[in-house]
Amino acid sequence: MTEDLLLEIGTEEIPAAFMPSVLAAIKNLTEKELQANRLACREIKTYGTPRRIVLMAFGVPTEQEDLVTRKIGPGKKIAFDQDGNPTKAAIGFAKGQGIDVSRLGTVETDKGEYICAEVKELGVKTTTLLPELLAKIINALPFPKSMRWRDLDIRFARPIHWIVALFGGTTVPFTVGNTEAGNTTRGHRFMAPNEITVSDIDSYMDAVRKAHVIIDPEERKSIITKKIEEFAQSVNGTPDNDEALLDEVTWLVESPFPVLCRFNDEYLELPAAVLLTTMKKHQRYFPMLGSDGKPLSSFIAVNNTDCTNPETVINGHERVLRARLADARFFYAEDQKTSLEGMAEELKNVVFQAKLGTSHEKVERFQSLALHLADVAGCASVSSQIEKASHLCKADLVSEMVGEFPELQGIMGREYARLAGEPDEVALAILEHYLPRFAGDVLPASDIGAMVSIADKLDTITGCFGIGLLPTGTADPYALRRQCLGIINIILEKKYTVSLKSAVTKACDLLKEKLTRPADETAKDVLEFFSGRLANMLTSQSYSHDVVDAVLSLGIDDLTDSHNRIEALHQMKKDPDFESLAVSFKRVVNILADNEPVSLDTERFEQDEERGLHQKYLDIRDQVKNNMDKKAYVDALKDISTIRQAVDGFFDNVLVMAKDENVRQNRLALLQAVNSLFTDFADFSRISTE
Repeated sequence: MTEDLLLEIGTEEIPAAFMPSVLAAIKNLTEKELQANRLACREIKTYGTPRRIVLMAFGVPTEQEDLVTRKIGPGKKIAFDQDGNPTKAAIGFAKGQGIDVSRLGTVETDKGEYICAEVKELGVKTTTLLPELLAKIINALPFPKSMRWRDLDIRFARPIHWIVALFGGTTVPFTVGNTEAGNTTRGHRFMAPNEITVSDIDSYMDAVRKAHVIIDPEERKSIITKKIEEFAQSVNGTPDNDEALLDEVTWLVESPFPVLCRFNDEYLELPAAVLLTTMKKHQRYFPMLGSDGKPLSSFIAVNNTDCTNPETVINGHERVLRARLADARFFYAEDQKTSLEGMAEELKNVVFQAKLGTSHEKVERFQSLALHLADVAGCASVSSQIEKASHLCKADLVSEMVGEFPELQGIMGREYARLAGEPDEVALAILEHYLPRFAGDVLPASDIGAMVSIADKLDTITGCFGIGLLPTGTADPYALRRQCLGIINIILEKKYTVSLKSAVTKACDLLKEKLTRPADETAKDVLEFFSGRLANMLTSQSYSHDVVDAVLSLGIDDLTDSHNRIEALHQMKKDPDFESLAVSFKRVVNILADNEPVSLDTERFEQDEERGLHQKYLDIRDQVKNNMDKKAYVDALKDISTIRQAVDGFFDNVLVMAKDENVRQNRLALLQAVNSLFTDFADFSRISTE
């Protein structure tokens, strides 16, 4: 027999960003706890609003399954004597299992016949298990940030005000903090604040809907989306399709009530980015766009309560936005009284980091670094634009607009550069140098923006490492991990051939007056940091740990080249014969460990397998080198793989460590020649062959 389980955790409003992950967590925790307690349910669903986390488990057994376990004891020959009578070993084993010796059985194993005991643990009522189980689940829910309230020994995203726990229509009694589980929920905070008694899932669903609560986030999202589209058509516009904003607003309301609002056309003179940022980031409003993609003077606000007096509500939203836009227009006008060059000079008064100096000093450093990178990456033709973009890219940090709207850094720099008559590619690079800003963000499209972005980020990373501000497991205040991944992704996307070691050395040299650690030690740590970030990034994708390790263990001076070798090895590993090839190469590497290079003398060959391996080496050597030089790594690996049979034949028939010193050294020299084919490609001793 089965019943349905309902759990609702009622709270103060939980931050929108927390909700998707906590719903996934409560589902996973419940599945694991039910399985661990031998309670396999048919289906689990989760719902939620800002004020409630809801879980429904359908078809939960009313009683645990019985558990039968088999315990293996001593061997049968030890447990019974020649006459078949139980020995002390059998009697002691039976007693330990709580059964009579007559109930012992036998089981055949790889090691022979052993006695065994089957112990049956009777299942208990589900209602007996649920109080502890549900309390455990609630207390285990993870949040990015949690809080305490009153003097309670509990942490949660926000204070818990009520808990509904019903199994088959019966309340599950337990307490979390000072909140006792019961059968009473609450409706919408403003439109139906009274307590509501429910008896099961159906009555709960009906009750909360009547109390103006839509617990399904997808339904709320659909209502908002549909209304936005209707309003957009009414003003001959299109919605600014921002999925992140839609998700956030969905989690800000228990029942959505969108309204169409307007602002004065005079504010359309502001840059589009200012209008969009003000509406979306600051007010969570949905902008409307015209056919040209520019903002219209209409926007949509989503309320959490029904609008009994729509005009009053609309006027309120319009008044709030009007004040924000008026501020923006004032700041925009004030900023234009100072040239972008003048703003760049003001960076001399802005401290970037106490030990690393001002933002102006930082700009001068990464400007030189960007020009260095441009030379080695083949971007020297745009060096003048890189120099200009580097010089101006941080200027907007002292602007009134960015001071009020920090999200607009780079965006306003681009706008002010355009107003100053700077070339479009310089203005674009000012914006692009901040990219990528987060995981999955777009990368700089232009070489100018890419060079400045890499240089800026590398200066920050090297500077922080050079003064001991290394990221830890719990703290990374300068976002060095994100900036490192940003550099890696830009280089790989653009396929730049850049010596990372040279770039880091250059960065250290530019920072030499600021570093408190030795430059060589700083450079070493920075390169290891890049190696670790690249390894983590690739292994989180489709690349195996051993392949990544085999290539990166040789160093990552050229990130693009390292990635290409990893990709080639990844592709080759799919070949059915790859494991045999790896085993052969590992034998070569292992036997050469700690052996100094020696010269090869073909006159000292004694066996055909030596001559055959050497000939095969000569046959493929030039082709392998040619493909390696062309970076055709898959072709190079295919060429190298053809030597496997000769290597296997050599090891099967030739004693490498011969007694004769000259013969032994010559055979090692032959293996060193073979090893040279792949030693610059990857360390095959790190490839897993199990």
